[in-house]
Amino acid sequence: MAYLDVNPLMASLRSRPEEFRLKGDWLTHTPSRHSFKFEPSGRVQIRAECNCAFLSIHPQQERQLADSFKDWHTNYWRPLEINREFASHFRPRSALRRWLIGVTAKLNAWLMGGGSDHMHVAAE
Repeated sequence: MAYLDVNPLMASLRSRPEEFRLKGDWLTHTPSRHSFKFEPSGRVQIRAECNCAFLSIHPQQERQLADSFKDWHTNYWRPLEINREFASHFRPRSALRRWLIGVTAKLNAWLMGGGSDHMHVAAE
């Protein structure tokens, strides 16, 4: 039986990890638009608009590919997700939110009697 040789895919995961995206359960290679689903059983499904999906992956290579995917996910994708999430915490506030914060600060100062001098006297 003929099998699909996935060595080029595994090499690409290692050398060009930025060419891949994870969307739901599917890993997509952006340039080729080939998609791969790694099942808990270790099986790999392939979606492609060409003949690439007609051959099965040899079981030994399937395990190696699953390991390559786990390495990619652990060392590239997960840190990328964490860094994106972290950066989102520090995005500039919208103009409306900045305006509302400014208005609230002015209202607070007015209600407190004119600012920091009043607060300083009250603390003494």
